[in-house]
Amino acid sequence: MKKGRKTNITGTQLEKAVQTVLLEKGFEIVMYRVWNKNPENYGKELLLKNVPFTTIYGHGGNTEFLLISEQYKLRIRIECKWQQSAGSVDEKLPYLYLNTIEAMPEKDIMILIDGDGFKAGAKTWLRDAVKKKLYTDEKNNDTNVIVFSLAEFFTWANNIFQT
Repeated sequence: MKKGRKTNITGTQLEKAVQTVLLEKGFEIVMYRVWNKNPENYGKELLLKNVPFTTIYGHGGNTEFLLISEQYKLRIRIECKWQQSAGSVDEKLPYLYLNTIEAMPEKDIMILIDGDGFKAGAKTWLRDAVKKKLYTDEKNNDTNVIVFSLAEFFTWANNIFQT
């Protein structure tokens, strides 16, 4: 199997894990573009898929998910990055980070990053950038970005959405 295809499959598995956890927590999963046409037809606990935004380059981009919860007063954009083997995803992390603080409209953004194929220091750089709020200014200083591994996401979801 070619590396690109393998990465896509495992990236999809990360997204499916997120969906499975949130489905079990009572969230309805809907494509953003379907929901956006008639949001009144859906509940208030939603995981929207393939959510658009305008990137820092002024182009159309998509994020894997937007979590909306009226009950828990949450609106969190979720970006998933998986790197199982050497590749270019880690080189895109600064671009991703700048999009989170400058282009994504939500105040709360979660980056799920996992896999053992990232270059040494890549995940640490992202976590440090978020912690130090690198490249922020008064315009985007209220953006709250969090970085989780898949295991940390599971823990977060279990703590937040207690049944």
